[in-house]
Amino acid sequence: MIRRTILLALALLATPFAARANDHITFGLDWKAEAEYGGYYQALATGIYAKHGLDVTIEQGGPMVNHTQLLIAGRLDFNICSNSFLALNFVKQQIPFRTVAAMFQKDPSVLIAHHGVGNDNFVALKGKPIMISSDTRIGWWNFLKAKFGYTDSQIRPYTFNLQPFLADRQAIQQGFLGSEPFSIKEATGHMPVVMLVADSGFAGYASLLATSDKNIDTRPDLVKRFVDASIEGWYSYLNGDPAPGNALIKKANPEMTDALIAYGRASMKDHGILTSGDAATLGIGAMTDARWAAFYQAVEAEGLYPKGMDIKKAYTLQFVNRKVGLSAQH
Repeated sequence: MIRRTILLALALLATPFAARANDHITFGLDWKAEAEYGGYYQALATGIYAKHGLDVTIEQGGPMVNHTQLLIAGRLDFNICSNSFLALNFVKQQIPFRTVAAMFQKDPSVLIAHHGVGNDNFVALKGKPIMISSDTRIGWWNFLKAKFGYTDSQIRPYTFNLQPFLADRQAIQQGFLGSEPFSIKEATGHMPVVMLVADSGFAGYASLLATSDKNIDTRPDLVKRFVDASIEGWYSYLNGDPAPGNALIKKANPEMTDALIAYGRASMKDHGILTSGDAATLGIGAMTDARWAAFYQAVEAEGLYPKGMDIKKAYTLQFVNRKVGLSAQH
């Protein structure tokens, strides 16, 4: 009887811990599901998030979705901050959010042109019409203006529709390394000219993870677990079998084909989008004060941000540069 009572007491003591639910996180993407988010879907599909005590819901983005606003409103716990400009905007607009990891060491944004018409490099595009979005106009377009002498008079609206490009041999448009070039090749039978903005010297990070200062201050362990698990998911997706993540991508976005996803993943690997630069030694997600300072100095010199801005309010290095998952790269 005594033994039974002791066992019952031990079972009751253990129950709260055994039954404790994982921490729920709602995470917003900045576009629809595709290979560029493969690491997150891989972490979800393979149980990496669950291993870190997380129950993650991934919310897709799109042209009519502003996840930054949803993050500020508290409807998301984390979101993808598309580029370093948006992170600096947090500071400029005194919004209490910051980035906690930079998943893309290279911005995968590209300019795309047709072969055989002389639009084969950034210098050749000076003065020519270029289709870009409103977001791009306040982002890396300013870098190209400063470096290559582009002007806003070149801008034509980009509506995320390939038909204007396909119909005009002289057309030039923005895109992403792992998406539009593939679709253009499928439509024309030829790979277009693809110019990676990062290869022109643009030093901004891309696809950064962002959350509130409140989460960072009051729930640092939660932030750490989400960052670590996401990094592990990316190493698994890039170096292991991507099939689990790909299955979730296709489920979320049925427009994705196996061939397009494979092209996107290969493009990221071939160009070191996640693993180049500081990530080669510090691990995926790496950021440094020096690179942030260099980026700020370049864009401040163009009058895009005020002098003396405290850029450390745009990011924290607390959760990165710890070589999480780096051994999986080798």
